[in-house]
Amino acid sequence: MVRPSIRSIAAASRSKLRSLRPGIGTAIGLRLLIAFVMPPLAIAQEAHAPAQPSALSAEESAFLKENDAAMTKMMNDMAAKPTGDIDRDFVAMMTPHHQGAIDMAVIELRYGKNEQLRRIAQEIIVDQMQEIAAMKLAIGEKADDTTPAPTQPMPAPAVPTTEHHHSGMQMDMSAGMKK
Repeated sequence: MVRPSIRSIAAASRSKLRSLRPGIGTAIGLRLLIAFVMPPLAIAQEAHAPAQPSALSAEESAFLKENDAAMTKMMNDMAAKPTGDIDRDFVAMMTPHHQGAIDMAVIELRYGKNEQLRRIAQEIIVDQMQEIAAMKLAIGEKADDTTPAPTQPMPAPAVPTTEHHHSGMQMDMSAGMKK
């Protein structure tokens, strides 16, 4: 949705004012309208302006990348094709919505430092998983098994080496295994 800028609203208001016959009621009414409408629009635009930090840390960059991926997946998955069954359609749209909340909470646990927010994120994971299961059961679907959500970044796969070091390892060959 494209939001009109303050300048375009003011310009439109001025052009409307010029097209009207000057009358005291019209002039006062339009000025009151502008006085009440313009400040909230200015505040709304300022509040939604994206903050552009000068330099992001590696952790912040990773957080933003993972969060963006979770949001994109959630929005794509919520675009379920209607089936004609309102209840099933509701569950088909709400399940990815709840899963998106779980994914974002996991990301908070992975990168967040605020203990209160981390506890809330843990509660979100539990609550949203329970709600997904309850919705599926309500329409006669099997609830998925619940598995713990990973809260740590996945380690990079280890590069195999040809050397094997077994320091401190002793071989105990019992009598039954000796030849």
